[in-house]
Amino acid sequence: MTKQDKEQSVLEIKEKLNSASSIYLTDFSGLTVAESNELRDDLFNAKVEFKVLKNTLVKKALEQSDGKFNSQSEKLNEHLKGPTGIIFAFDDPVTPAKIIKKFYDKGEKPKLKLALVENVAYESKQLNQLASLPTKPEIISSIVGSLHAPISGIVGAINAVIRDLASVIEEAAKKNVN
Repeated sequence: MTKQDKEQSVLEIKEKLNSASSIYLTDFSGLTVAESNELRDDLFNAKVEFKVLKNTLVKKALEQSDGKFNSQSEKLNEHLKGPTGIIFAFDDPVTPAKIIKKFYDKGEKPKLKLALVENVAYESKQLNQLASLPTKPEIISSIVGSLHAPISGIVGAINAVIRDLASVIEEAAKKNVN
């Protein structure tokens, strides 16, 4: 890799760090080619990026970055050792944790080294906690459901009043006929 290629890689990594909502460092060693392809496919379908990058280039990009992960750079540097796959999540910060957990439960691979979600560091032993957090779509549907509930209650109350009024009018009409 030439010096120019390294500089270009550092620039690309820096852009990803600055625009990601969360990053996950994983140890992907021991995955078969099939498992690796399946993991990559699941991550791609979830609209997150999985990259295997040189640790030194990631460290340089982190130093040059002015993003949200700078406050955790020490922790990141501790975990940038050995084979490291980095997952960059842009829209939904929790989805990668659910995917990693699904694969980990199958065969204890890949191992989560560190996750930074909303600038909070999660160690490997906290994968279950992180994966149990609701995803962005789940939160949105919950909010919409909460907003919809009072509206349905109002509609139900109005329908009940109209139904009661109709039955009162019907009873009054029956009494007037007799």
